[in-house]
Amino acid sequence: MADENLDYFEFLSIGLKGQIKKVVQFSKLNEDGFYNLAFGDYNEVTNQIDDKVVTNNGDSLIILRTVASTVFAFTDKYPNAIIFATGSTEIRTRLYRMGLSNNLDEITIDFEVYGVLENGNVEPFIIGEDYFGFIVKRKKLK
Repeated sequence: MADENLDYFEFLSIGLKGQIKKVVQFSKLNEDGFYNLAFGDYNEVTNQIDDKVVTNNGDSLIILRTVASTVFAFTDKYPNAIIFATGSTEIRTRLYRMGLSNNLDEITIDFEVYGVLENGNVEPFIIGEDYFGFIVKRKKLK
């Protein structure tokens, strides 16, 4: 389920521990078109995204694909958006890096992909490089 702005998405993780509500939210960081991608479990008590909880529901590949589909939907509506994402822990950042690395050929058909180093420098994504975060930008349609 997405809101009309396509900057907030809810979906269910269905796996070993049952159904768990997940949320992806794109938040504008500045007027230059940078957005932060926040992702995690929906906390019913706080009504917020919990990006620290470890679900281990057995469907992580499906979850990552679903998050990727929200990036497609968001950049369909906002083609000039520049999306920043990082994990809430080093382990999660490594998981995201592995997901990008394993699917880079497919991803780079539609997106420019950059790695953000600890010092803040940005470079084209290199498989095997250790990054603090990631930036993706939709390629211009030809």
